[in-house]
Amino acid sequence: MLARSLSESDGVCALARRLGLPPAAVLPLGMLVLGWLVMFVPAYVGLAQTIWGSDDQGHGPVILAVSLWLLWSRRAALAAAPPRPSPGLALPFLALGVAAYVLGRSQVIWTLEIGAQILMLVGLLLAFLGPRALRVAAFPLCFLLFMVPWPGDWVAAVTTPLKTAVSAVATSMLYHLGYPVGRSGVILTVGPYQLLVADACAGLNSMFTLEALGLLYMNLMRYTDVARNITLAVLIIPIAFIANVVRVLILVLVTFHFGDAAGQGFVHDFAGLVLFLVALVLILLVDRVLDLFFVRHRAPPVART
Repeated sequence: MLARSLSESDGVCALARRLGLPPAAVLPLGMLVLGWLVMFVPAYVGLAQTIWGSDDQGHGPVILAVSLWLLWSRRAALAAAPPRPSPGLALPFLALGVAAYVLGRSQVIWTLEIGAQILMLVGLLLAFLGPRALRVAAFPLCFLLFMVPWPGDWVAAVTTPLKTAVSAVATSMLYHLGYPVGRSGVILTVGPYQLLVADACAGLNSMFTLEALGLLYMNLMRYTDVARNITLAVLIIPIAFIANVVRVLILVLVTFHFGDAAGQGFVHDFAGLVLFLVALVLILLVDRVLDLFFVRHRAPPVART
C-alpha cells in the first residue's frame, strides 16, 4: 500500500513538473477541468452541429483553439503568480456565470451559454489565484469574446448597413472600370448575372474575425503602448471593410468573366482566404506607418516552460 501511494505521488509530481504547476495544484485543477468538460463540452458539440458549420460562425473553433493555446503558453506565469485568492471579487462573476449558463442552456441561448464560460473563468482565477493571475490571463479571456455567437437580431441590425456600404463601394469601383454593373440594395447585377452580397461576404462576423486577427497580432508583437494599440485596433475596422470590398470585387469579376459556376465554386472559398491575406497585409502596412508616430515599446516575452 505504501509503495502504491509513493508511486502515485511520484506520478503526480512528474505531471506537475510537465505542466509547470506545483504538485498540490494538480488534483484541484483536474477536478475543475472535469467539471468544465461536463458543463461545456455539450455546448461545443451543439455549436459544431449547428452554427459552427456555417460561413458566418466558422471562425468559432479557431478562436477557441487560439485562446486555449494562449492560456497554455501562460501556464508558467500563472503558476509563478503569488496566490492571493479574492473570493469577494470572485463570487459575483461565478454567480453571474452560473445564472447565464443555466438560462442559456435551458432556453438554447448561445450568447449566454457560451459567454458564461468567460465569466466563470474570471471567477475561478480570482477565487484560486487572485487579481494578478487574472491580469496574466486577461488577453486570452478577452479573445474568447470573439467566439461568442451574438443574437441574430443584433447581428442583422449591424450587418445590413455594412453589406449595403460594401456593395455600393464595389459597384462604384466596377462602374468606373467600365463594367456593366448595377445595384439594388445588396443585389449586384453584372452582365447577365445577379449576385447577392451575403452576410459572410461583408457582414459583422467577418469584421469580428478580422478584428480578432489584428488583436492577436498586437499581442504576439507584445506592444505595450496603449495609444498605439487603440489606434491599430480602431484602424482594423476600415481595414476589414476594404478587405470585404476586395472579396466582393473578386467574386463579381470571376462571375462576369467565367460564369456563375466559377464564382460559386472554388473561387468563392478562395476569395475568403484572399480577404484574410489582404487584411493581414494591410495590418502590417499600417503597423509600419504607426512606427512613424509611436515608439515601439514591447513587453518581455511571457515565461514558458
